[in-house]
Amino acid sequence: MTNTWQDTKNANVVLCMGGNAAEAHPCGFKWVIEAKIENQAKLVVVDPRFTRTASVADLYAPIRPGTDIAFLSGLIRFLLEKDAIQHEYVRAYTSASLIVKEGFGFDDGLFTGYDEQARDYDKSSWDYELDEQGHARIDDTWQHPRCVINLLRKHVERYTPEMVSRICGTPQDKYLEVCALIATTAAPDKALASLFALGWTQHSVGSQNIRTMAMVQLLLGNIGVAGGGMNALRGHSNIQGLTDVGLLSAQIPGYLTLPKDDEATFEEYMRTRQYKPLRPGQTSYWQNYRKFIVSFQKAIYGDAARADNDWAYDWLPKLDNDGYDILRAFEMMSNGEINGYICQGFNPQQAFPDRGKIRRALGKLKFLVTMDPLDTETSRFWQDFGPQNPSDPAAIQTEVFQLPTTCFAEENGSLVNSSRWLQWHWKAAEGPGEAQSDIWIMSGIFHRLREMYRKQGGAFPDPILNLAWNYTDPTSPDPEELAKDMNGRALADLEDEGGAVTLRAGQLLDSFAQLRDDGTTSSGCWIFSGCYTEKGNQMARRDATDPREQGLAPNWAWSWPANRRILYNRASADPNGKAWNPQKPIIEWNGALWTGIDVPDFVPTIPPSAAAGPFIMNAEGTGRLFARDQMAEGPFPEHYEPFESPSPNVLHPKVQNNPAARVFADDRAAFGTAANFPYVATTYRLTEHHTAGGMTRTLSHLAELQPEFFTEVSPELAEEIGLKHGDLATISTPRASVEARVLITRRMRPMWIDGRRLHQVGLPYHWGYKGLSKGDIANDLLAISEEPNVRIMESKALVCNIKPGENGHRNGNLGRRSEKVKAAL
Repeated sequence: MTNTWQDTKNANVVLCMGGNAAEAHPCGFKWVIEAKIENQAKLVVVDPRFTRTASVADLYAPIRPGTDIAFLSGLIRFLLEKDAIQHEYVRAYTSASLIVKEGFGFDDGLFTGYDEQARDYDKSSWDYELDEQGHARIDDTWQHPRCVINLLRKHVERYTPEMVSRICGTPQDKYLEVCALIATTAAPDKALASLFALGWTQHSVGSQNIRTMAMVQLLLGNIGVAGGGMNALRGHSNIQGLTDVGLLSAQIPGYLTLPKDDEATFEEYMRTRQYKPLRPGQTSYWQNYRKFIVSFQKAIYGDAARADNDWAYDWLPKLDNDGYDILRAFEMMSNGEINGYICQGFNPQQAFPDRGKIRRALGKLKFLVTMDPLDTETSRFWQDFGPQNPSDPAAIQTEVFQLPTTCFAEENGSLVNSSRWLQWHWKAAEGPGEAQSDIWIMSGIFHRLREMYRKQGGAFPDPILNLAWNYTDPTSPDPEELAKDMNGRALADLEDEGGAVTLRAGQLLDSFAQLRDDGTTSSGCWIFSGCYTEKGNQMARRDATDPREQGLAPNWAWSWPANRRILYNRASADPNGKAWNPQKPIIEWNGALWTGIDVPDFVPTIPPSAAAGPFIMNAEGTGRLFARDQMAEGPFPEHYEPFESPSPNVLHPKVQNNPAARVFADDRAAFGTAANFPYVATTYRLTEHHTAGGMTRTLSHLAELQPEFFTEVSPELAEEIGLKHGDLATISTPRASVEARVLITRRMRPMWIDGRRLHQVGLPYHWGYKGLSKGDIANDLLAISEEPNVRIMESKALVCNIKPGENGHRNGNLGRRSEKVKAAL
């Protein structure tokens, strides 16, 4: 989230698109209701289903799954055509005026530089025209045909209301009503808050879904301001923290990147990461990358990371491909290329697509280690649970080790939530039985591995033998010690420019601004620097005081980076340093400093006259309407159909799907077509169950609230194929078929797509073959395909068939509770 949950109350319009906040984030959604009650805000919901969020919306618009870019690109066209943009903001704070170099183009679904065989782009034509100093040329009059704003106008011209309706199925009158309402927030004293979640991310164009909306917000002047922003709803309590600390396969904590094979030396690695400013006077904060990575290496390797060995750069793993993401890992398992797998706090047998492939892949391992508080479907993949999990245990040689862990309430530690808050929690109870903390288990694995390397040697023992492990209890480090490591320390006396000592050796850092690239500082995650200082554990703060009741509460927990609650908040003030909206200022220039109710996202002493842009992580200093080389499939968003689609791509039939997405051959062969699978399915969550359901299906009261796997269908589809309310239906794709109770509801509605009627099917994904409430698994149906920027799966758009009747079996609850379930439905 660029903003906070509480800040949503400052919005004049809230757009829930790509998420169902009332259902999946009920505690946070109260701030949307607050905005409606106290600020007379309008709530707009765009979703394939009429959801719990839509039930309290002022305006609801249906959309076909997987067509969000067409919807939003049409919105951009509307804003530009109606001149409903915040001109001064766009001119000063976006890349609208930068001139793209000659040779860049887009034709028939492809940008320049496409390599069809590699399914990749040579992005050299996706750049700005540079002057002699290496700065981007600018036309603030917007007359040059190749300035970004004009190229954007040309790119979105095809997305007329008629075309959007043809692709998305959204009625034109409803669509134009949404566009007109959103356009009202182009005024400096108005703001729109965008709330989104997995409904946008889990697509083959997921990153571009989010980017398109970010472009909308930039045109409206809604980034960095109160009540605005791009707000990713990170529902599971530590999903935000997961990405922060580098558990993505190609990243290091703090969103640093792993080196590639061809970056053999530290200097080669640094050459493409210290971004030179593209405009005079810009900050381009990634110029400090060397400080971040050197301090990280010092945190990991301590005294063994030195200048004379390039800060132990050789000990970092080097990528020989685009990343060992989880779907690639299972492809490698399937091919016998991975022998062992440690599965920590994760249940892929339940949560990942095409479970048949996942089960077969796990069966080819030599060993599987699961670390979880629960007995999950993954840990029992080898057992025969009948049609839900057909297996021959005698034929599976995988040795499974189940390591029971404690849960968050049985240990001290921190969680990072949607608002980027690091919140400390305290142990409430001892773990049951033999359960141990993840820290204790991982420490034990490390010590045993290191001892094996010491005794037996190995091809490359250095990274393990030289790890720093300076904890009071090496077998179970205290979470507070780990937090201090993440925060960082001075390893020598630190002096300011005048020679005065600001920190003594051994003291904890106050912020990442103190990091050095000479080995005198350490920090395990630079964006967390400041969370645990000499003043104490900032994450444990619980002062709810809120300046001007504006939704910041700066002394509640701690927000990365630098306890900043609203990112890019310099953009909340105009080029002269005065708040765009005087009623809700965040920071302003007082003649000497940037001051206000939040930590300035800017060097506090840089005056407005310096013309430095507020988007300090970008080399341009501005928000990007043109992504240069940052996106795999293009610098502008473009509509591509899901890999399983009921419709041809009417914009460019020769380029149906994302041309840069990676799909393995056997997965592609399992894709369905509309000829055999004429309906569109989408998956979603329920309030009563948590993530894959493992935790809630074991609790009797929650299992009773949602006791069975069901499917939502429209009355029209039910009548067309003979489905009856409360009876069983079989839903099938080329991968599998599942059985579900039929819920006939107006929440699902047929749509008109390109002149023909299309039916949609809704599937909650929480059930499995463990726990009190058992049921077929929706993800059995899903195809394995990937989004090329972050390697997420496409779970929200697929084709299927549905017919009345059982799937040839009854499992667990099916049949046993039929009368009760029918009554509940």
